[in-house]
Amino acid sequence: MHAFQSPQSARSNRITAEALTSLDGRISFWHGIPFGLQHVMAMFVANLAPIFLVTAAAHLSPEQSAMVIQNGLLVAGLGTCLQLYPLWRIGSRLPMVTGISFTYVAAAVAIVGKQGYGALVGAVIVGGLIELILGLTATFWKKYVPPIVSAIVVTSIGFSLLSTGASSFGGGAGAKDFGSWQNLTLGLISLVACLAFQLLMRGTAKQLSVLFGLVVGYVAALCMGKVDFSEFSNLQAFSLPKFMPFAPTFDAGAIVSFALLYVVSSVEVLGDTAALSKVGLNRLPSDRETSGAIAGDGLISTISGLFGCLPLTSFAQNIGLVAVTKVVNRKVIFSGGLILILASFVPGVAQVFNSMPQSVLGGCTIMMFGNIILSGFQMIAEAGFSQRNTTIAALALTIGIGFTQVGGIFANFPALFQSIFATNCIAVSFVVAVILNALLPGEERFLVNPNDDRTAE
Repeated sequence: MHAFQSPQSARSNRITAEALTSLDGRISFWHGIPFGLQHVMAMFVANLAPIFLVTAAAHLSPEQSAMVIQNGLLVAGLGTCLQLYPLWRIGSRLPMVTGISFTYVAAAVAIVGKQGYGALVGAVIVGGLIELILGLTATFWKKYVPPIVSAIVVTSIGFSLLSTGASSFGGGAGAKDFGSWQNLTLGLISLVACLAFQLLMRGTAKQLSVLFGLVVGYVAALCMGKVDFSEFSNLQAFSLPKFMPFAPTFDAGAIVSFALLYVVSSVEVLGDTAALSKVGLNRLPSDRETSGAIAGDGLISTISGLFGCLPLTSFAQNIGLVAVTKVVNRKVIFSGGLILILASFVPGVAQVFNSMPQSVLGGCTIMMFGNIILSGFQMIAEAGFSQRNTTIAALALTIGIGFTQVGGIFANFPALFQSIFATNCIAVSFVVAVILNALLPGEERFLVNPNDDRTAE
């Protein structure tokens, strides 16, 4: 039997559905919370994973790591609220959810290993101001960064993270039991759980495959005695996030390296904003929305640095969720931002993630890193396999990935140049792609038959 639904109830449901799919539709705050929570669940793990990887590489104490994770929840919530409800021209006013970006992980790991965590904080703060300026001036420069350059950047980001994922899978860089059968087993359990959940579940539930893998891996780690409970003994039920927990130092090499990545991130935001507007609002974004999105990421990234965290950006996971659910109501997603902020005041949330063995995280993130590479390949295909694009992509990726795997090739370059490029394939690939795009002639010069102006599909 079908449950009876009164006309008033049917009308109410219709109005609610219309409000959810409208940017400024009128809806009760409480009715919107489940949908806001869904957005939080889609990005929660991916938001904290970069912090987990970098703090482990920096060998921070468990207390420091938990504190940085706690602060990461706060800035993700603040960034989401800023994008939804802008300050002046800073913020997109689109249903955008922000979180800690994987774009900076490889460079951050290199910086904390050589210059220390303070240099990373200084680079995040200064770089965020640079992205803020880039956002406010986006109208003037975005035409010089075509889709093929963005695609190369995303692809190189994926490749740069593979060693980080493999290191976590084995137990974490510097672990005494690195590569042990226990660590490899935990990594495999997490990976298989992620894959099984993604294959067996349907609809938006697939967005939670990483969370499921982490839960299964964590339970397995508990059974194997790999979880350290010592830091839970004196845990407070409530505490304030700490402002300026690390003194920033301003290292020129770290700042220039991150400045390049902020340019890369600005280009990514252009694509994210276009994708979000298309799938959620069925239109192209305005210049005001794209510039506001980039400027918002820049401002919140600087604030993130002041809290000892990594830069933030718009999350592709949530764009995918919008594509499936069509929920774009700003008030609804604002409730998700508030949930993240509230979670930052509960230290237990951060400590649970901090107690998680690296191999469990590695089993889940290694699949995420592979997906980044595939996303880059898809973007290259969308840019078009013309001879000119193929030449740019081949050279930029070969030089960027190949040269940075052979550190000695930069031995005769100045120390500042080495600190920026010697181990950073993202920066090298980006610079090479931009130079080639500016210098190479048009497609007609690459054709065998000059009279044939067709390009590859």
